[in-house]
Amino acid sequence: MSAVDSPSGAARWYELVLHVPEARVDDVSDALEALEALSVSVEDADAHTPAEQALFGEPGLPAPAAGWQRSRVVALFDTEAQAREAAALLAPQDFFADCEVVGVRPVADTDWVRLTQSQFDPVPITPDFWIVPSWHEPPAAARTVIRLDPGLAFGTGTHPTTRMCLRWIATHDVAQRRVLDYGCGSGILAIAAAKFGATPVDAVDIDPAAVESTRLNAAANGVALAAGLPEHARGAYDVVLANILATPLKVLAPLLCAHVAPGGHLVLAGILERQADELREAYAPWLALQVHDAEDGWILMTARRA
Repeated sequence: MSAVDSPSGAARWYELVLHVPEARVDDVSDALEALEALSVSVEDADAHTPAEQALFGEPGLPAPAAGWQRSRVVALFDTEAQAREAAALLAPQDFFADCEVVGVRPVADTDWVRLTQSQFDPVPITPDFWIVPSWHEPPAAARTVIRLDPGLAFGTGTHPTTRMCLRWIATHDVAQRRVLDYGCGSGILAIAAAKFGATPVDAVDIDPAAVESTRLNAAANGVALAAGLPEHARGAYDVVLANILATPLKVLAPLLCAHVAPGGHLVLAGILERQADELREAYAPWLALQVHDAEDGWILMTARRA
């Protein structure tokens, strides 16, 4: 078995690293779990090379392949002896044919909290509106700040779709307007609306974890809003925000449009540039969508009811 270079620092765990063809990944992963691996991860063995294989799917396109042609499977064990024993037990198995043991490597004990925090910096939305993790001080230029830490629910201000929605909120008069954030995730859009004076603000999501995350984030930011499951959205709103994806947005067209009050705004994100015509067509019976903003291949589409 070849050795893999060890990272600096004292070893806390040991990783068994394997190269596995696509057809064998499930069997090998199941066997590693049976051998009491603490975790098993799978990634493209050819990542960062010309042979790298993207598996990301997009709405409206065929589903991506189930796995990479050649995967790197990494199993975490408590001790080096367990990792090496697992490799020895796997080697003679029929399902391990065409697989390769790359080696066993120690994993240094790391301050994972500090490492994670170092990857998230304050995010500027406008020159004076920023999204700031709790462990950072707000920038001097920030007049409006949302405190938000990475979590289970989508929406930390780092994705173009979220930034475009936040820019729209910051540059339109939402004060004293009734606002609906449909598919709220972390609640960042609802919180932003409340920060800019919107009231009342409703935030809904099909995921109870997102609803709870929204409530906690709203409390942490000192804003008042009502969060709940989709049936919580009732009546007409001056602003309806939905940052989801194109396919569910098309399905939701009649429902979202029904929530837009006379003179009200509909703001949609999660749409790729090439999907603009699909969304226009889907919403045409109710409202005329236009592209309002674009960033990194994503667009923000808006409409206003007469």
